[in-house]
Order: sequence, then structure tokens, then C-alpha cells
Amino acid sequence: MQQYLELMRHIRDSGVRKDDRTGTGTLSVFGYQMRFDLAVGFPLVTTKKVHFKSIVHELLWFIRGDTNIRYLVDHGVNIWNDWPFKNWLRETSRDVDYPVGSSGRKALMAEFVERIREDDTFALQFGDLGPVYGKQWRNFGGVDQLATVIDGIQRNPDSRRHLVSAWNPADLPVMVKSGLPPCHSLFQFYVSEGRLSCQLYQRSADVFLGVPFNIASYALLTMMIARACKLEVGDFVHTLGDAHLYLNHLDQVAKQLSRAPCELPRLAINMPSNSIFDLTFDDVELLNYRCHDPISAPIAV
Repeated sequence: MQQYLELMRHIRDSGVRKDDRTGTGTLSVFGYQMRFDLAVGFPLVTTKKVHFKSIVHELLWFIRGDTNIRYLVDHGVNIWNDWPFKNWLRETSRDVDYPVGSSGRKALMAEFVERIREDDTFALQFGDLGPVYGKQWRNFGGVDQLATVIDGIQRNPDSRRHLVSAWNPADLPVMVKSGLPPCHSLFQFYVSEGRLSCQLYQRSADVFLGVPFNIASYALLTMMIARACKLEVGDFVHTLGDAHLYLNHLDQVAKQLSRAPCELPRLAINMPSNSIFDLTFDDVELLNYRCHDPISAPIAV
């Protein structure tokens, strides 16, 4: 994963200071590309431990077309909780009384997650994120983009139209209200010599926290679709628009850059059928993942 470490080093050394929506501040570069040969190994960051369970469940959640965090909460995945929690605090006028970092706010988060898990009505009202990734992948104006692109790869592999877009201008106002216009906004597949490659365009990239998840998620999706289409794996190409390090992540970045990467793990996918829509968490197995300890950092919401 030297490609990822080189990206962090480049932003740290050459990035410009920019303000941002969260008020945290960033070091930022515009326009950067990484390429990962999926035949070499599964591109999961090894210089800190990455929670692979969350990556798999999140991708399955996207593939299902789901936009409610209840599925994730039920499976112990908390990476999307902050945004609906913030909306709940705002809508119930609690955001002023419980500032970020307060013990009261942490207790409220625990209450929020428990109510999402146990209360159907509450989960329906406060757990849904609006028409974000899963909705756009599976129902973009009535079009199931993911099923269509898989069918297109199988029927006409040389086509230049194997694209899926999460950027739906008609739905952006609703996404913005929930705080979540899509960051990884467009991806395209390419077949050459029996190998399936994928390129992702990511308009906004939280390089320390988010990008390791994005790399692994789209690599996994590419491997799933390759298996379904009876193709070998090619490259995952990650193209970034605004690639940034938050200013309150710089100590963690320095710590990670001081570590030597381990050998990449391998991935095994059991295909119970020829459809990725039948895959479950238990069908994906990460093999020989050796990594350094986790490095925690605050998320900017």
C-alpha cells in the first residue's frame, strides 16, 4: 500500500490550507490518482488496522439498495451513525445542550443507537439517510444501475458505457439536508483480455479516515462482479478530486507514515450463485491480514 502512503505524504508536504464545511480545516490537493493491481493482493491498508467487517457490511448495504442505518447497527457497524445522530439532535433541539465531546452527548449517542436497533418507528424516522448511495445504485430515476452494468459487462464487455453514478442532481437537496451528498460519486468498469478493472471518481476524500475504506470497498466490489461475470481481476484505479487531510489528523498521519507496510492480504469470495445480490457477509473471507495497531482519529461531521 505504498500508493496510499505516498498520497498522505504528498498532501502533508504539498497540500494547501483550506477551510471546509465542518470548520476543522484541511491540507488539500486537487487531482490525484492511484492504481492497484488486484491480482497482486487485496489493497487493505496495513500500516494501521482497518475494520474489514465494516467495509463488507457497508458494501452489502449499498448493494441491497438500503439507506437506513438499522442494518448496519444490527451488525455492529457504526461508521454512519454520526450523521443521523446529528440530525436527531437538531430536530429534537438537543444539539445546543449537548456539545461535541461532552459526556452527555456520548450517552445520547448510545441511546440513539439502541433506539435505532429496538424501535421500528424511531428507526424509520431517524435512521434513514435519504436517497444516498444504495438508492442511487439500485434506483436512479427508476433505473437499477448496478444490475444494468453487470448485465452490460456480460453482454458487451467492450462497451465504454459500464458506469454507475451516485451523483443525482435531482436528489441532492435531500442528500444535503441529511449532510451526505455522495463523495465517491461515479465509477466505471473496463474489460480487457479477460480482466475486469474499475475506476472510481471521488469528488471529496478524507484521506486518513475514509480513503482506506473506499479503496477496499471498491476493490471488493470489483472482485465480486468479476466472479459473477466469470472474469479475472484487473486494476482498481482511484481518482480523487479534493483529497485532504484534516488538520486534527496530522499527528496520526505522522505516526502512520513512520510504520513499514506489511505484505498485502488475500481475499476469498464464495459465490453461492452467479449473482452478487445473493452474497452475504459469510461469503467473504479475508486471509493473512497482518497489520499494525489501529490509530484513532475524530471524524468531521
